[in-house]
Amino acid sequence: MVIMNFLQFAVWGAYLTSMGNYLGSIGLGPKIGLFYAMQGIVSIFMPAILGIVADRWIPAQRLLGICHAIAAIFIISAGYYGMNMGAEAEFGTLFSLYSISVAFYMPTIALSNSVAYGVLTNNGYDTIKAFPPIRTMGTVGFICAMLFVNFAGTPDGQFGLNFSNQNDFPSFQNSYSQFFVSGALGLMLFFYSFTLPKVAVVNSGEKRTLYDALGLKAFSLFKDKKMAIFFIFSMFLGVSLQITNGYANPFITSFKEIPEYANTWGANNANALISLSQVSETLCILLIPFVLRKFGIKKVMLMAMFAWFLRFALFGVGNPGTGVWMFVLSMIVYGIAFDFFNVSGSLFVDKETDKSIRSSAQGVFMMMTN
Repeated sequence: MVIMNFLQFAVWGAYLTSMGNYLGSIGLGPKIGLFYAMQGIVSIFMPAILGIVADRWIPAQRLLGICHAIAAIFIISAGYYGMNMGAEAEFGTLFSLYSISVAFYMPTIALSNSVAYGVLTNNGYDTIKAFPPIRTMGTVGFICAMLFVNFAGTPDGQFGLNFSNQNDFPSFQNSYSQFFVSGALGLMLFFYSFTLPKVAVVNSGEKRTLYDALGLKAFSLFKDKKMAIFFIFSMFLGVSLQITNGYANPFITSFKEIPEYANTWGANNANALISLSQVSETLCILLIPFVLRKFGIKKVMLMAMFAWFLRFALFGVGNPGTGVWMFVLSMIVYGIAFDFFNVSGSLFVDKETDKSIRSSAQGVFMMMTN
């Protein structure tokens, strides 16, 4: 389970925070938002559809591997297209290849959780105690992939490694190579999935309408004023998250155009700097049980909202030179901004919704934050 979670999020970490840099370098900067929006669009329906398949026909661990294989093939194809076309890469082709890849990747987040819960339960473990440390390894995988993409170089456009002169050897974070890294990790998880313990297919035979199967009943929660306000604020904080994912790296890297900051470590190693956010996230996950007991869900979520304000304020006044400490502090604050809302929000949904639509309600929460 540890290896599965490590690879699951390493696949994503290879490009999630650095793709905007690459898109900007080939003239697709104005389209960055569309690439990141596609993750939310496919999250509306793909997890539900593949969840039904896993429940009824294909074991979850096998479907997890199949999805990663398909996602890997298309993200590698996107990288190959980018390699051949260079700055002439067309939005339509690159976006289509990426979209198909992410359509099969996003459902694997839920599938990997299902596999982990199933295996732990079958072996008599308490999932509440056993799963968090396993999930933490996913964040470690995300960090490792980010750092590799930051420091691995592509001299003359060919694969190679360079950990010294970043000006002569641009890192993968600025090129199509990050897609190859993601695809390679995805194929590794595809092969590894065949070694995972089997999670039984459950088919109760109960007749359910497509409306029920896709979890659309959960949208009735918007009739409840309290839940409607919560979901709307989830969307606003989700916007903040996607701005961070899509534009933090290009923003920090853009300082290289200013002579004063051109040779600073921060401006040339944006991905490594941003990886501190994931380190903070890992540590803050461990704090959640304590702060929830001490302050309660509402106050913890308010802390997260204020932390988002601080994150962007520190970005606004900082720089990668003498003000790099503000960037570092912004990364540290991210752990509170992300974890305190997403984890506490998930618990809030679990507490406030009926058991019959609880899983679907969590799906709505995921959709709103993406």
